[in-house]
Amino acid sequence: MKIIKLPYLLLVAALALSFSTNAQTAADKSIAKKGKLSEIQLKRWSHLDLVKDSIPGMSVDKAYSTLLKNKKGVNVIVGIIDSGVDIEHEDLKSVIWTNKKEIAGNGIDDDKNGYIDDIHGWNFLGNITKEHYEYERIINNKNLIDDPIYQEAKAANDKKIEESAKGKNQLGQVLAGTINADTVLVKFLGKPVYTPEEVNAIDSNDREILQSKSIMQQMLSYGLPVEELKKEIKKELDGYVETLNGDNLKTDYRKVLGDNPDDIKDVKYGNNNVMGPDKKEILHGTHVAGIVAQVRNNNIGGDGIADHVEIMVIRAVPDGDEYDKDIALGIRYAVDNGAKVINGSFGKSFSPHKQWVYDAIKYAEKKDVLFVHAAGNDSNDIDVENNFPNDSDDKKTEFADNVITVGALNYEYGTKVVADFSNIGKINVDVFAPGVKIYASTPNNSYQFLQGTSMASPNVAGVAALVRSYYPKLSAKQVKHILMDSGTAITTDVEVGGNPNDLRPFASLSKSGKMVNAYNALLMAEKMSKKK
Repeated sequence: MKIIKLPYLLLVAALALSFSTNAQTAADKSIAKKGKLSEIQLKRWSHLDLVKDSIPGMSVDKAYSTLLKNKKGVNVIVGIIDSGVDIEHEDLKSVIWTNKKEIAGNGIDDDKNGYIDDIHGWNFLGNITKEHYEYERIINNKNLIDDPIYQEAKAANDKKIEESAKGKNQLGQVLAGTINADTVLVKFLGKPVYTPEEVNAIDSNDREILQSKSIMQQMLSYGLPVEELKKEIKKELDGYVETLNGDNLKTDYRKVLGDNPDDIKDVKYGNNNVMGPDKKEILHGTHVAGIVAQVRNNNIGGDGIADHVEIMVIRAVPDGDEYDKDIALGIRYAVDNGAKVINGSFGKSFSPHKQWVYDAIKYAEKKDVLFVHAAGNDSNDIDVENNFPNDSDDKKTEFADNVITVGALNYEYGTKVVADFSNIGKINVDVFAPGVKIYASTPNNSYQFLQGTSMASPNVAGVAALVRSYYPKLSAKQVKHILMDSGTAITTDVEVGGNPNDLRPFASLSKSGKMVNAYNALLMAEKMSKKK
């Protein structure tokens, strides 16, 4: 799955700005919010209520202030299979799962689960941060040259090369434009570092200054410092150059682990450092964990969806495509060590050992564990296009009933409510949830807005954990269908892929035709629990 990272969003915004030639069961378009969201609203919009706030959130605050006010929940372990999590973060350290059966630092597998000193989870990547895409790994495998999948992978790589050529030219312009805009504003303001407020207050009739102001307003609105932004643009640019030169196919990143990624029985690899070798590389996983479980009401950063949660960290998703083996073993690790909900904000179009992952999902189903998965960020219909892992090998018939696949919503209610990048699928996307400009924890006690179905998925995982915490007797399957059946239906047409000329009924974009609503889910859980 193409993860939408913050730098990417900034680059797109910069390109558009600097280089132009100039509890309810159904929602109604009439309640769309007029005007911009305030900063406070934007930072917690996924918690807000459509009727009360005119914002398509999940009614989380409403659920806490009414339904959960005098109730006590039980702790629920949520497995986060991702790039790693900053377990030292001020807003997460108190909710990190600790394996009480293991003695830290003694070099012994005390609980005999096959993982030595796995105190907070397991790192299946060792010191790896970067990896190939799966199609690159396939075309590097000379044994597959006569396999039809090889031709598909080669076509994907050829497309990547074509995109990289365009991207290189565009990013070169973006980098030059960003540097120029920064230089102009530094000179105008008379200081090397400036704030968004200072940029907003600029008053000038000079065209160059006004253009630079517009560029940097957009840049700074995402919370990334200018110097860091330049570094990220350069990093993206270098990636394009690497692809064009063919350097992306030359490195064997996996070699340092010492395992055979094509042997599911070769399990003696990785380590217990769930933060990996570099905190900069665990931004994604830290953000995902924060969406689920940032401590609520502590006046620090944002609020998580669920209280009474413990975050189990499974590091298995690099900068590139994850290996099927790591995901399969990661799911099994989470299940065997007590997770009741697993979040998977990752995905890809090729999966050579998909059966290993399918078997792990079935294992999770057997052990009553819910797997919440991001639908993907390619604006594709995944009833047609591949998006792994999934719960239907033929894209028609589910082989397990414990997987819920999540598309992303925008905070603007109305025709633009579906995020322009979100994948869709009447059969293979189950629900939608907030996934644009989601504010949550990032490494080193920082916080950022990020977006993607990667953010929509943990929003749903958080609601699932909430339901399982307060109604622990409900099964994973029951919780899945509660989330789908209790959501808020949107009965209007919406833009697909950000195309104003492609308007479709919202109900046609997912199986449920709904967006997840925590308040409604808890009401339904209450009724269902009384029937047991």
